[in-house]
Amino acid sequence: MFWKWIEAVIWLPFNVLVIIPAVVLYFTDYSWELNNFCWLIVGTILLISGLFLAGWTMRLFAEKGKGTAAPWNPPKKLVVAGPYCHVRNPMITSVLMMLLAESLLLNSWHIFILFILFLIGNVIYFPLFEEKDLRKRFGEDYEVYRRNVPRWIPRLTKWEK
Repeated sequence: MFWKWIEAVIWLPFNVLVIIPAVVLYFTDYSWELNNFCWLIVGTILLISGLFLAGWTMRLFAEKGKGTAAPWNPPKKLVVAGPYCHVRNPMITSVLMMLLAESLLLNSWHIFILFILFLIGNVIYFPLFEEKDLRKRFGEDYEVYRRNVPRWIPRLTKWEK
């Protein structure tokens, strides 16, 4: 399971958070300039929070779901613990937090545009594809979960089945 988890991390978040931004910065002739100190603080908080949330959600997928975030090794059980009790897509939320952090820490509008494109892509992808697959795999359990836990904006209280 460890190697499947590593493979999922390398192919998915690593590409979105490291490879693609590096290519974007390379082709936009990026040169770092010191950002406003407040944005550096906000960026640091977002980065640390995003890393923590990503690790937590991946661990839940492995331990409770018996799978990874990767489409080639999806969870075999519906995960409704931890942050999944508040929002249906905390893994994407963590990646969005880290992309936004990168744009602030690197003082890059190009990375901010990447953040916006990633957000739009997921807003389209999840309802059209991901949720259909989850309905097929988990049936009524997913439907009950979907009706009670919001897709993007976390509910303040923990949802319990």
